[in-house]
Amino acid sequence: MKNKYLLITVGIFFLSCFIVLFKGLENPNIYKPNFKQGKSLPEFESLEFYSNKKILTSEIFINKSFYLVNIWASWCIPCRTEHSYLNKLKKEKSIKLVGINYKDNFKNAKKFLNQFGNPYAEILQDKDGTISIKLGAYGVPETLIVNKRKQIIKKIIGPIDKKKYNEILKIIK
Repeated sequence: MKNKYLLITVGIFFLSCFIVLFKGLENPNIYKPNFKQGKSLPEFESLEFYSNKKILTSEIFINKSFYLVNIWASWCIPCRTEHSYLNKLKKEKSIKLVGINYKDNFKNAKKFLNQFGNPYAEILQDKDGTISIKLGAYGVPETLIVNKRKQIIKKIIGPIDKKKYNEILKIIK
């Protein structure tokens, strides 16, 4: 009789564990920051990549043009694949590229730019990732398109490919 109750108790325990785990699989727990189109670009201070001089957002985003803010790192493999598209975008007169170097070693980042080209009009350092978090990013590469009123009008998660490149061109023309 004791064995029968023990077997039923163990069976109920395992069935309960299975149900809890199965229900947990149905609800993905993926972090994705909220993005509101038209959100104003937050103010922040950073160090300029080459000079190590402090620079404010208000000193960078001054022209009445579109800006493409690209969060990248030398250790990021997808950043390498998108870099040719960034070099093409550099040639567009209606957009200014701003790079944010995310949690990177300066020597490696400099070598990356020497190897693949520097498409950025301005590069900022984000050694601890706080600027990227402030912008709503949660990985690299990520790209934000900022309009003439300093509003973020599009967020691109992942590397820029041909399709995303063409979308950017439609926005800035």
